[in-house]
Amino acid sequence: MTQPNAAPLPEKLQSIVSMFRSAPKALRLQALLDYSRKLPGLPEKYVEHPEFMQPVPECTSPFFLVTEQTESGGVNMFFKVPEEAPTVRGYAGILHEALSGERPETILSVPDTFYLDMGLTELITPMRLRGMGAILKRLKNDVQEHAPA
Repeated sequence: MTQPNAAPLPEKLQSIVSMFRSAPKALRLQALLDYSRKLPGLPEKYVEHPEFMQPVPECTSPFFLVTEQTESGGVNMFFKVPEEAPTVRGYAGILHEALSGERPETILSVPDTFYLDMGLTELITPMRLRGMGAILKRLKNDVQEHAPA
């Protein structure tokens, strides 16, 4: 499924993708649920002012995200995903663990369909998979918008 001539995945993301791809189907679902529990809560400023977060209307679950540039040039990312959407929360947890703190160009170079290489097509409906693609697209748009010129 890897895209020809696609940029290599950032190291942490490649490690997660490889772990999912090599795991049996039942363990992949469990790992996704584990990542849903690892997703950090929102900072107070976004809890109090959710209007600063970007919605992802293409996602069937209510999903919101925001990114911030760090002083060192990395990107912090925050996601608001309901507990009742564990697979989507798990995907957000993966993105957070693998990409938070990375430089904008690293995040922008992640192939748009990298998640298809994780073996999730057997576990998740096509509609949820399209939502994952939309989440990554919105995340990249937000990073691009906030990246220094």
